[in-house]
This record gives sequence, C-alpha cells and structure tokens, in this order.
Amino acid sequence: MIKGINPALFFIYQPELLFRSGKFHLGAELSVDKAGKITGSAKLFPSREQIVTLKGKAAIPGFVNVHSHSFQRLIRGKSESRVSSGKDFWSWRGTMYHAASRLGPQELYDVARMTFLEMVRAGTTTVGEFHYLHTAPDGRPYDDPNLLSKQVITAAQSVGLRIVLLRSAYLRSGYELPPDPGQLRFFETADEFVSNSKELFRKFWPDNDDVRYGIAPHSIRAVPLDALHQVSEWARGMGLPVHMHVSEQIAENEACVREYGTTPVTLLEREKLLDSRFTAVHAIHITDKETAILAEAHATICSCPTTERNLGDGILAADKVALQRVNVALGSDSQAQIDPLEDARQLDYHLRLKHQQRANLDQIDGAPLSARLFDCATANGARALNIPGGGLSPGSWADFVTLDLNDPSIAGHSAEDLLPMLVFGMNRSAIKDVFVGGRQILFDGRHPLEEEIVAKYREVHKKVWATTPDRGAGR
Repeated sequence: MIKGINPALFFIYQPELLFRSGKFHLGAELSVDKAGKITGSAKLFPSREQIVTLKGKAAIPGFVNVHSHSFQRLIRGKSESRVSSGKDFWSWRGTMYHAASRLGPQELYDVARMTFLEMVRAGTTTVGEFHYLHTAPDGRPYDDPNLLSKQVITAAQSVGLRIVLLRSAYLRSGYELPPDPGQLRFFETADEFVSNSKELFRKFWPDNDDVRYGIAPHSIRAVPLDALHQVSEWARGMGLPVHMHVSEQIAENEACVREYGTTPVTLLEREKLLDSRFTAVHAIHITDKETAILAEAHATICSCPTTERNLGDGILAADKVALQRVNVALGSDSQAQIDPLEDARQLDYHLRLKHQQRANLDQIDGAPLSARLFDCATANGARALNIPGGGLSPGSWADFVTLDLNDPSIAGHSAEDLLPMLVFGMNRSAIKDVFVGGRQILFDGRHPLEEEIVAKYREVHKKVWATTPDRGAGR
C-alpha cells in the first residue's frame, strides 16, 4: 500500500488553477476532510496549518477508466501482424488466449500492477476491471474460486488505485459452438457465478471506498438468456452496476439474430434487462432505434476508441448517441494504449475522418466539445461505476490530478483555453501528482513502487512469450 499524505488529517490544496463546475478557476482552494472527501469550504477547518501549495500546477478530477482487462497488457506489440494474429478480432483472440493461459495467481498480480501503474501515470484514479479469469489454466477451480479476483484487487490496492471489480460471467463459447479450449479459464455455471460472487462481495471484500463491485455478463454470445436473467436479477437486488459487451462485432449481432430473432440491444429491452445501472460496452453496431432504446433506459455506453481502432471493430456513432443524450464513458479495454484523453479525443476524431468535417460533437444540446469529451473521461465514468467521483464538488471523493502548467504540451495556456488544450493536445508528461481519497500515490510523475513493478512485469513478460502461441487457438 502506498504511504502518501496522512488521510486522517484535514488538508487545503492550493493549485494555481482548479477545475470545477466546467471551468478553471484562478486561486481557488480544494478542501479535503479526514475521510478523503471534498468539503464545501475551507472555513470548516480548525486551522490552516495543513495547507499544500501546488505552485505552477492545475488540479483536475482524476480520470475514470470504466472498462479494463488488465492482463491483456501482455499482448501489446504481440498482435500487430496478420502473420502472428490474423486479420480481425476473432483471430486476435488466439494471442490473447495464449497470454491468459500462462498466468498463475502471482503472474496475474504482477501484470495487473503494471497495468494499474500505467493508468495512474496517465491520471486515472478509478478503474472498472472487467474480470473473467476465474480458474486454473486447465479449467479446474482453485480451492478459493475467487483467488484471481482477489489478486487483481490486491494489485490495485498495492498501486493505490481505486477499483470497481466487475466480476464477469462467461458460460459458453457462443451459440451452437463447442467449448473453445482458449476460454477454459473463463467458464463458470450461472449458479457458480452467483455463489462465488456472493462469497467475494459479502465476506472477503466488504463494500468500501477503495474496493467496489459490479457484475459483468460477458456478452449475449457468452451468457444464454436464462442465465443472463439469473445473474442480472441477483445484481439488481444488490444494487450493483451491470456491464456487458454489446454489439462490438457484426458477427455478434448476426449470432444473436439466429438464436433469438433480434439484435442484442433489442433483446435486452424485450427482456427488461436495461436500466440506469446498465452499461453497454462498445455498442458500435447499433441502429438509431437501439440508441433511442438505451436513451430511454438511461443506460450508459462505454466506448474504448484506442482498442476499437486497434482491433478494427468500427466507430461509435458518437454524434447520434449525443443527439439521443446517451452518456458515454471511456475504457482502455485491451490496454493497446492507456491514455484517457486520447480515448476522449478519438470520439470526435473518428467522426472527422468519417464525415470529413471538424468538431462533430460540438454544441450538441449546447455542450462545448471539450467539456463533453472531458466529462466522458471523468463524470460519465463515475456514473457508470456508481461511485461519487469524476468531479471536485463537495461530497465527492478527493480523487484529483495535478498538471504542470509549464509542460511544453500545454504551455501558453489561459484559464479560458486550458480545457481544450489539454483535451486535444496534452501529453502525459504534464501529469505530475495523483491523489486518491486525498492520499497521494504519484509524486512529480513517479510512483514509489515503480522500479519493483516494472522489474516483476518484465520477468512475467519474458516467461509468457518464451513460447510461440498456437495460431489455431480461438479461431
């Protein structure tokens, strides 16, 4: 666990610029109480002895990464050839399965720490970890069926990152498909999933600020309808957020039509499985009518642009989504790149390439483009994970990031143009300090455990890629 500023004390942070209520304020203060939450006024403090001056820095809300598969960090650079990984998403999975099959509990922990370290250095303070590695490589359950979930949680705690563990249900390889050997580590029955989730959520990791939970039926292809109802009803009774891969690939839609006579979003509506706690991950291949369905349910879409472009998934119709007032959050997914602002700007950049017009998302419903994209990386993500974060208003967690105002990528700013400058041009080098619940975990761009984490990851990486993946797996 990172030892930073003592969270048992009150603190007043004084950045040069503070982002609050949609704009930067000069000379504003950020007051944090002993519980690690933001208070309404510095006057509540008995003294001003715990003042932290952040000279030459701006303070912004920490980024919220809604969709992560941390172990897939191992694949980076290993799947960028048609020779090694085929030409599409379905063949890419063979490389992913190879990495997944070679991780024991300790290796999973080491890889997760590396991924979470990179997220912190990119300004992320909360991650939604969509976790579907449950068993040993041969498919046999561990004595503790939640061992791997706990390893991922402990990795986040080691780095200091807040985590929402989205425990994933994965029951089959697909409609009328035999079990894929590459997926043996994912499988549980619906009863096992609910039982194991209850054990994890209630007994071993009681709900607290640093560790929260949700459930994640993997997809329509991986969870048949009867099981989907079972796990969703349990989650609804627990008040948990529900996340699910939806319409990432056209082939998924086609398989859903063959099995159920309709596409995933329409099926979920028909079965009354959509509500404000539901997040549709990707939602690339949906119709205008289905977008309206998600809007009516007050559901969220989690887009993962850097992964979606890496896999050739397609482009989210973010303009049509915005017109329907569906909130969009962001995730790093396969960890092809971990940069929340890159994901944010790509929502509009992809549309620029498609429509050959600039600033497609600007002024929809009167929302300025930069503010809309910044919300996708912060406030919308907090809503999708059902946490009091994503902003610096009173009552929110004190999860914030400081930026070096003299960094070359944002130098020459003013309070008025800093937001579009950072959304569209800031490099990660500008990120200096990261605080989670008022506890500092990144210090002037460095993490106290960085050398150890990187060294352990390099050992695992070498071990995993000592053998060549079976190119037939997962096809």
